[in-house]
Amino acid sequence: MTRQEAKLEQNWTTDNQGVPRMDREVRRYLRVRPSEAQLLQSQRPFYCFVHFGMNTATGREWGCGQETPADFDLREVHPEQWARAVKSAGAVGLILTCKHHDGFCLWNTAQTDFSVMHSALGQDIVALTAQACQKEGLAFGVYLSPWDMHEPSYGSTAYNDFFCAQLTELLTGYGPVFEVWFDGAKGRNAKDFSYDWDRYYQLVRRLQPQACMAVCGPDLRWVGNEAGKTRSSEFSVVPASLTQAEIVQALSQHGEEEAGRMQALLSGDEDLGSRQVLAQAEDLCWYPAEVDVSIRPGWFYHPQEDGAVKSEERLWELYLQSVGQNCSLLLNVPPARDGRIAPADLAALAGLGRRIEAMTAQPLLEAAPGRLLSGWLEFDFSQLQAVQFCVLEEDITKSQRVEAFDLYWKLPGGALSPACSGTVIGARRVIPAQGVEAAGAVLVVRQSRGRPWLKRAGFYG
Repeated sequence: MTRQEAKLEQNWTTDNQGVPRMDREVRRYLRVRPSEAQLLQSQRPFYCFVHFGMNTATGREWGCGQETPADFDLREVHPEQWARAVKSAGAVGLILTCKHHDGFCLWNTAQTDFSVMHSALGQDIVALTAQACQKEGLAFGVYLSPWDMHEPSYGSTAYNDFFCAQLTELLTGYGPVFEVWFDGAKGRNAKDFSYDWDRYYQLVRRLQPQACMAVCGPDLRWVGNEAGKTRSSEFSVVPASLTQAEIVQALSQHGEEEAGRMQALLSGDEDLGSRQVLAQAEDLCWYPAEVDVSIRPGWFYHPQEDGAVKSEERLWELYLQSVGQNCSLLLNVPPARDGRIAPADLAALAGLGRRIEAMTAQPLLEAAPGRLLSGWLEFDFSQLQAVQFCVLEEDITKSQRVEAFDLYWKLPGGALSPACSGTVIGARRVIPAQGVEAAGAVLVVRQSRGRPWLKRAGFYG
């Protein structure tokens, strides 16, 4: 046996790294699969947040609960520019902060006078943004803060009626909604109050069945920080207990000053979905991670942060470690007081978009392997090629199966050179190759839950 053959010998068809390839427990894992809405969401791995509202006018991150419509003294709003900027970044959707913690509503709500319609601007910003997204071919999503500093009924059961009425307005008046973002943040001095999450979820399911609910929701899991840090193994099949909104609230922001701290947080590589963890969980669910991070230190625009905008290079790193590692990326871009996204942000977004487009612009080989029958796949290029990226995707309609893999480059003469040793693939795994000269590649699946199913294996120059 040659050294190269030895590298391929131990794979899922042989020892599966000492764990069962298929047994009763593995079958339990494989029964967990994405819903139709989650499957659609996996095809939209990158979208943007737009934080705009009362805090833009007052220069704060959180409101104080004493604002009035007159404090929203902005005279311009340009959602069409927001949509163009988001599209230039390579993103496919936009989520607007329709109501932040201050309670100020950016739409023509019948539930309260504390809205943009009672301000000097007097325009339905949600409607304008939804229209701009439709024009640019972007999916539109809504953020509605459960915590409301302004609403008098907050803290009583009547607030659940108020919140559902607002949610109904957003879900019925502005066309298709691809994501509903429920924030877990709540101030330390906020009233002790339990939201009727089940009622909220049922409302979304009934009015927008194709929408995913994120963070304090059952469809998309908060990655656990606002720094863009992901785990080394970001599983989508996890214990169902992780959907409990109380867990998110305990970890989320509890004060205005915590926005920067959350961006600096680097959580450890917590194990959420290994066999050891799943074996201890009675119920499992499909709950992929979403990475929310801001292009600036804060979530709302502050002129003093103009010099702290994340660079094109940093945004690209965030993209690779989120979208490239089985997560979706939600990148926040806050417009300024003039209602426009600032020039530095625009430049970084456009640079990111160019990199995303260039990543797969020169395909060397693209394949749809499907169900694997052997322990490894060989790919042969037409000639020696400079490889920049490899993109792997599992067919997640069959659940998440790959638990460990190795990728090798085939060198002239038949030698194999290690390219990547990884764990999960999931919806998408992007492997930078940095221009290595190769005649092909070999993918070895070392460990799998049942037979692996690969939807895509692409190599790009």
